[in-house]
Amino acid sequence: MGPVGAERPHVADEQGRLFDLSTVTADIDAGFLGGDGFARTRAALAAGELTEVHDPADGTGLRVGAPIARPGAVLCIGQNYAAHAAESGSTPPEVPILFLKHPNTVVGPYDDVVIPRGSTRTDWEVELGAVIGRRARYLDSAEQAAECVAGFVVSNDVSERAFQIEQSGGQWSKGKCHETFNPVGPWLVPAEDLGDPQRLGLRTRVNGQARQESSTADMIFAVAEIIRHLSQYVTLEPGDLVNTGTPEGVAMSGRFPYLAAGDVMELEIDGLGTQRQRLRAA
Repeated sequence: MGPVGAERPHVADEQGRLFDLSTVTADIDAGFLGGDGFARTRAALAAGELTEVHDPADGTGLRVGAPIARPGAVLCIGQNYAAHAAESGSTPPEVPILFLKHPNTVVGPYDDVVIPRGSTRTDWEVELGAVIGRRARYLDSAEQAAECVAGFVVSNDVSERAFQIEQSGGQWSKGKCHETFNPVGPWLVPAEDLGDPQRLGLRTRVNGQARQESSTADMIFAVAEIIRHLSQYVTLEPGDLVNTGTPEGVAMSGRFPYLAAGDVMELEIDGLGTQRQRLRAA
């Protein structure tokens, strides 16, 4: 929590109480995630070494930042739900489709999302985000891949469809990399606490109206298979964020209007909390 660039890490216990984590780590970053950070946090909580703080959920507290700091890479899987591929006019992929977002797209779960200059087709995408906690390189099995995931987050892969498709030059990243185009959070939940990542409900609302309603059980490629597959082509490092695809119900389907300044997005995933952003013009 805190102003942009000056956030302080916090942890919630099983009762929902919030504690300052600054005595354990300066941030939830690659060093923390790759250095037994969760184990050190559990030990500090159990020993009563952390200071309880006011929960800002009532709107009077500090800004809530992204629960991962400065990811080295944001890797995204396209069309990983068959119904979303269909509404995009594509057949389901036979192998995971990879594209990248600039790390500076990552913002807090309640931060404003900025509509790019000249945009007419800004879109929402609720996604299960997997946060890497161990180097993943040439993994042999889904079991090995699952061990490389530190935890999970709600991730909004905001997209500008005209930039993505009509101005792409053959790739998607122009429509994915505008500043603020990846709100993350509110929580990073350790993988061991979340349970099966393939049985989570995902939902999106725009201005209070339902847009997306699905389950990660409908993924074409499961989280562990995505990590295993990616490790054959890129070495994943602690702190990297992997967005695992979005279900049907986006504006690109033609069933809903695209986003405009003043619109409000709400995205939630079972066990991972709810994020909320207001759109504003660049």
